[in-house]
Amino acid sequence: MIHHNKFGMFIHWGAYSMWEEQEQHLARSNMPHEEYEKTAMTFNPQNYDPENWVLAAKKTGMKYICFTTKHHDGFCMWDTKYTDYNIMNTPYKKDVLKMLSEACEKHGMLLSLYYSNPDWHHPYGYNDKSTHQWRSKNSNSLHFDEYKEYIKNQITELLTGYGKIYTLFWDIPPCIEDRSMNEYARQLQPEIIINNRGFDEGDFSTPERSEADSLLQARFDSMTEACNSVGEQSWGFRKNEDYHSVRFLTNAIDKMMSRGASYLLNVGPKSDGTIDEISLGILEKVGDWYNRMEGCLEEHNEDCFPYEIRKNKFVVNKKNGKSYFHFYDGIVSSAISFDKYPNIPKRVRLLNTGAELKFDTDPLPGFFDMETGMATPDILHISGIPVDELASEPIVLEIEW
Repeated sequence: MIHHNKFGMFIHWGAYSMWEEQEQHLARSNMPHEEYEKTAMTFNPQNYDPENWVLAAKKTGMKYICFTTKHHDGFCMWDTKYTDYNIMNTPYKKDVLKMLSEACEKHGMLLSLYYSNPDWHHPYGYNDKSTHQWRSKNSNSLHFDEYKEYIKNQITELLTGYGKIYTLFWDIPPCIEDRSMNEYARQLQPEIIINNRGFDEGDFSTPERSEADSLLQARFDSMTEACNSVGEQSWGFRKNEDYHSVRFLTNAIDKMMSRGASYLLNVGPKSDGTIDEISLGILEKVGDWYNRMEGCLEEHNEDCFPYEIRKNKFVVNKKNGKSYFHFYDGIVSSAISFDKYPNIPKRVRLLNTGAELKFDTDPLPGFFDMETGMATPDILHISGIPVDELASEPIVLEIEW
């Protein structure tokens, strides 16, 4: 099965960026609703230029942008007629989502929309069956059905007013099944792909900040979209953020996408609408590695041969008749040694540098039979890999058999 997986940019941006702490600042700081909402309505991102976001994403090798239209605080980043708590009633008075959708269309970038089911502003937003209800108003409210109508009305706006939408990213499962919600979204956008955090199982799963090593050679058997942020503490902009290393992020991207998952890498723009220099630097370094992979992480097939490689963890897939071996955690020496392989390669290339590599099946003295002491025959030995020069990134080999 081909996974139509892609690399994308997640963008958490809203009025919460003004506090420079976290996208859930209302809850984390236990701020009074009145104080938070009064400040939120002064949001005025004068340096917002969505083309800069789109071009940064393209330079990194990304194919789509997923934008937070409404986070848990309930503040809406588009021109909605169903609440006054939105960007049009701030001093900025512009529909930032419309501007982003136009920039995406101009530069051939797919657009996805994030929508939070929890809403700490809406009087009927409380849901006792779900999580992330910490700051909900009217926690004894029994009006969630009315709130669902609010959601449906806003989804109608989002899926009819902003061009073709690639995916719909519900956030925080309501733990209430209502299949009509996703069915309605598909009526509005027949080709839309919907995640599993809404009112039914949707089309794809969403592991978040999860890079577990279990079963890493196993291919995802259904559509999956992993996500993480450049920052460890926040998805929105945080002034004193703890940033993930480029090595950590590229390892995660390689080991998830090589197994068939899409990957969303998040940045949180500042309150003025710009992406901070540290985040841009991380994107540039991630993109440098990703673009050297020549598209092998996207839309590939499973390689079913039972390869055996000594000493190194790897994931293998196939694309355009070639096998791609992903050593997401690096390699232990300057060579890769196969005990089991289909035949002698025609060509071996190191994607990190583009260089062709030497290979042979000559006996290796370090691998031997314990009974006879003789070197083990027929090991495919690929050598000359500049392992120390590539210590900061996953190593990927392209083999044409």
